[in-house]
Amino acid sequence: MSDNAQPHQGRLYANGLSFAIQEWGQVGQLPVLALHGWLDNSASFARIAALLPDIHLVAVDMAGHGLSDHRPGVGLYNFWDDIQDILALADVLEWQEFVILGHSRGAIIGALAAVAFPERIKALALIEGLMPEPVKAENAPEQLASALKNLKELAQKQHTVYPDLETAIKARERGLFPLSYHASSLLTRRGVVPVEGGLSWTSDSRLLAPSAIRLTKEHVDAFLKKLTMPLCLVLATRGLPQLYPNYLELLGHYSHIKYHLLEGGHHLHLEEQYAQVAGHVSGFLRDMMNNTHPYRQE
Repeated sequence: MSDNAQPHQGRLYANGLSFAIQEWGQVGQLPVLALHGWLDNSASFARIAALLPDIHLVAVDMAGHGLSDHRPGVGLYNFWDDIQDILALADVLEWQEFVILGHSRGAIIGALAAVAFPERIKALALIEGLMPEPVKAENAPEQLASALKNLKELAQKQHTVYPDLETAIKARERGLFPLSYHASSLLTRRGVVPVEGGLSWTSDSRLLAPSAIRLTKEHVDAFLKKLTMPLCLVLATRGLPQLYPNYLELLGHYSHIKYHLLEGGHHLHLEEQYAQVAGHVSGFLRDMMNNTHPYRQE
């Protein structure tokens, strides 16, 4: 355990894997499990953690990311496996009930898990993620074939080797969602490992494979209709609403889902807007702890 300035570094063992964690706060405070996005790591929450008082925050490097184990074998990384990990990690922490703080892929996994297991996950604080983009059912055979073909190719793929940390940080700045140097530095320092010739990413190459099975509009609708636990959703103007032009229109069909739209990019919780994001999340958690959240379901 630690104060809210510097996290305690540790490991948890669950589902046959070793997970690296960063931990803020104290046992006995509100338990919050933080889940990062695709190809990120637990450093994703480094800037907002110090601004979230009175909680026991455990940020985990999810399987195949950061300093955690890769999944054994040659299979894909599926959301469903991550949900099993979440529940197993909560068991190890002896959390019967807990809150999920998630970003991007971690937010999606957290929301799916919360709907499936509402008796365990009592609230959601989500940043730039809620549900995966729905697909048409008739494309399922091609999706399956694409996933398995990609997986076979990725088995032979080697990560790029960078001569030094600075070069790796600069490369991470230019990812799918551009990052500032500071944000890239936080993620990169925890996401590289020394190899012959320099540094390479620690993430499992199999994470680059597309999902074998994706949710249809009907699947997504079923999950969103049952998403009735307290929810704080923070979106960025240059994030998902820009990437998926119909994103906000889709949310508009669900009157029980409220969101905060802030100026910024997909990783706004790591950028200059981090204090705004933390303010929304901490206010939500405070209201929830005081049993005054306006959307609380009894």
